Amino acid sequence: MKNIKIKEIEGFRIGQASDELAGTGCTVVLCEEGAVAGVDVRGGSPGTRETDLLKSENLIQRIHGCFLAGGSAYGLDVGSGVMKFLEEQEIGFDVSVAKVPIVPGAILFDMMVGDSKRRPGKDMGYKACEDALLNQDFKNGNYGAGTGASIGKALGPQHCMKGGIGSYAVQIGSLKIGAVIAVNSFGDVYDPSVGKLIAGVHENKTLLNTEKVLINQLHDNETNRFSGNTTIGTILTNAALDKATANKLASISQDGLARTIRPSHTFVDGDTLFMLSTNEIEVDLNSLASLSVQVVEKAVVNAVKSAKTAYELISYQDLL
Repeated sequence: MKNIKIKEIEGFRIGQASDELAGTGCTVVLCEEGAVAGVDVRGGSPGTRETDLLKSENLIQRIHGCFLAGGSAYGLDVGSGVMKFLEEQEIGFDVSVAKVPIVPGAILFDMMVGDSKRRPGKDMGYKACEDALLNQDFKNGNYGAGTGASIGKALGPQHCMKGGIGSYAVQIGSLKIGAVIAVNSFGDVYDPSVGKLIAGVHENKTLLNTEKVLINQLHDNETNRFSGNTTIGTILTNAALDKATANKLASISQDGLARTIRPSHTFVDGDTLFMLSTNEIEVDLNSLASLSVQVVEKAVVNAVKSAKTAYELISYQDLL
């Protein structure tokens, strides 16, 4: 097994656009030849677009793009920009009178930083698509959907840390698989490789442990849970999958979030993972599932370790 760059997985183009002043942005994945796709949505506060059509029993078999965005529900408009870009390339589901691009996506809440009146929209989605065509190296940290991300919010925004976006990919023989994850969690982030808490709720740069904080708040009905969270991402692979298997793998891959984010899938998170495949390489599905969980784990850790101090939020680097 060797590490590769996320952009080395053929059949996908990844682009990002950021508004640093507003503290928000978006990340898009284009699959111009179409990709088999599945999704798994967990937690009590999701914000998604076109996820119902990914159900195994529904008609559409391939998608043409996927997006991750900040801006809360306003950020869903990024999908319109991706659709516009793909329509101009005559890419989409052929309905005889037009080709309709199929573009699911998910959003996170980042409006507590920067300018909450400026959100990702159609223009930013289109710009991210243009960036995808340049095929530059993927940037981890304060970019795209991770621009205004934060983590560890059990005690409110004054005690949380900077999140971000991260990627990780591997190759074994002809199989390639990788993940892009925007980490904006209510809970803390752990690095499973060393079994250590690396970021989250803090007091003067001392990590406090969200799970212990929550137990102490058990009978506090007035607690402000700050319901602006959610970790979202995509797993990309060239493995041979059908739609039902892609959905199951998206579900299994949520274990990668559970291993790194504690607690995960809470009432105030809308954790969502997409599984996208170019449907080429036959592999053992249990082995693939294990790899998928691992790349999600590594992408989460990379997001946190790559994040930089911003918007008065300390970062992982400040704790070293």
